[in-house]
Amino acid sequence: MENNKLIAQDLLKINAVVLSPDDPFTWASGIKSPVYCDNRLTLAYPDVRKDVINAFVALIEKVYPNAEVIAGTATAGIPHAALIAERMGLPMAYIRSSAKSHGRKKQIEGIINPGQKVVVIDDLISTGGSVLTAVQAVEAAEAEVLGVAAIFTYQLPQATINFENEDVLLNTLTDFDTLIHLAEEQGKISGAQLEQLKLWYADPTSEDWRTQKK
Repeated sequence: MENNKLIAQDLLKINAVVLSPDDPFTWASGIKSPVYCDNRLTLAYPDVRKDVINAFVALIEKVYPNAEVIAGTATAGIPHAALIAERMGLPMAYIRSSAKSHGRKKQIEGIINPGQKVVVIDDLISTGGSVLTAVQAVEAAEAEVLGVAAIFTYQLPQATINFENEDVLLNTLTDFDTLIHLAEEQGKISGAQLEQLKLWYADPTSEDWRTQKK
């Protein structure tokens, strides 16, 4: 099985991603969403955790072969970054959303030296805003960001725009499109619900998907 489908299957199996088009979730932004994602749950299942780390390592070796540092976003990217760095024998650091207001007032914990090639790890990409803030912190430290690697992306149009505007490469282990088609194959959602989900991620700011004929 291809890694992207394997990881999607894992996420569905442990309910790390829940699809609920008939009873949508409300995001902090107020957007009504038919999907909820909590990839922290992958840490609680050793087999899934192993699949995720294996897939991350394979991705990094293929797409970012010159990586010298693995940097996780605080807090969701930290455990995965630590496991990846351990597996690959590379230094690991993590990046706060902003610099501390006390002590040494660091935003980056660990060591990232100028000129080092860094891969930034996150668990989830929605619009990409938080991980791109981490990328900017690494670049401010005069290191080179090879790109971002994450477990899952909603594939929202705004994320594509944001990564293109910042000229940052994004690769994920799996994505919304792979997951919803797998969910239909497994009978977790109907064909009509699949169409609702497609409408949602094409334009999550609209609620037209909620009136789609079921």
